[in-house]
Amino acid sequence: MTRRRVRTRANLLDAAFDVFAAKGFGRVSIEEVCEAAGYSRGAFYSNFASLDELFFALYRQRADLIAEQVSAALAEDGPDLDVPAAVDRVTEVLLLDLDWLLVKTDFLVHAARDAAVAQTLLEHRARLRGAIAERLARAVPAHTRLPAVLGGVDAAAHAVVAAYDGVTTQLLLDKDVEHARRWLQQLLTALLTDGSGTPRRVRKGRSPWTPTSSS
Repeated sequence: MTRRRVRTRANLLDAAFDVFAAKGFGRVSIEEVCEAAGYSRGAFYSNFASLDELFFALYRQRADLIAEQVSAALAEDGPDLDVPAAVDRVTEVLLLDLDWLLVKTDFLVHAARDAAVAQTLLEHRARLRGAIAERLARAVPAHTRLPAVLGGVDAAAHAVVAAYDGVTTQLLLDKDVEHARRWLQQLLTALLTDGSGTPRRVRKGRSPWTPTSSS
């Protein structure tokens, strides 16, 4: 891929993200993305076959960023994994971007009505869970044990993603990013420990378990 094409692709992705966030994925045309980016339809089709393909490129971009954030936070433990401390670090750096959550939620509704798109989205989510499970699997049992009720690292990874989905749904409504971080911190600690683990830095103020006024 030439340097010019890389730049064109990046500009199309940035423009599409802004338009998707402003109008909603299902309400945007290819022409609107091209206009926002300052390119022709030919430039679009030389990089993407459809808006769905463009979205998945955006999804991979954001998923890679999240994976880098999580990996960097977890790598501090070396070969061991101190779950409460790792959760504390992860929730400090994790991307909680309201515009991205709006775009992702719009696309989820779109995928729910299209089996082929849904399958591709499921595969992307499965890769994310696999990365989480792989890191959890390297935890030394003597150092920290996952709750037996979860049934293993794969189920634990499902639980982590489900917790993130739930917290970010609430975030879309109340727009309280700091509350979402605190809530996610306690949820993940409760899920991934036997109940004895607590985050090392517990913030003062409203309990993460206490719903906001818009809950």
